[in-house]
Amino acid sequence: MAILKIARMGHPVLATPAEQVADPKSPEICRLVKDMVETMIDANGAGLAAPQVHVPLAVVVFQAPEGRADPGLTEAERFDHTAPQTVLINPQIEVLSPEIEGGWEGCLSVPGLRGWVERPAHIRYRGVGLDGETIERVARGFHARVVQHECDHLLGRLYTSRMTDLSRLIFESEVRHFQ
Repeated sequence: MAILKIARMGHPVLATPAEQVADPKSPEICRLVKDMVETMIDANGAGLAAPQVHVPLAVVVFQAPEGRADPGLTEAERFDHTAPQTVLINPQIEVLSPEIEGGWEGCLSVPGLRGWVERPAHIRYRGVGLDGETIERVARGFHARVVQHECDHLLGRLYTSRMTDLSRLIFESEVRHFQ
């Protein structure tokens, strides 16, 4: 396993839609996923998409451990702030409710900054795991936010493009002023 270099905002790989994975069980994808998980953990991230490590494929890894839950979360966000470490290949997201929630997001490709992003609060996602089996889950709160954030990378989007008020793009050290 290896720690991979993370692409930063402005790199073309982050603005290019990812390609679907033909064989989720291939040794190359397995190695990529292991390296992505190691990189995500090393960088203290909640998720990582393959384009962030310069691989334009539809692969994301994420986790939403309880320790990552922000104490300033709304009651709805607290509904489900935990998700197991998950590998999702060729993911799809379905919005289940018109309800929108805002929350602070950061990104390993946009280091040092946080932005207030509004996203659908209740989703269903599906994709394939490394074993080739379908994964399908319903998510709310931080869990839903992480999945949507990572899947945006597969569309060539960063969270900053989802922001409606750029005055709420701030340095991580200043988030305390908004809670």
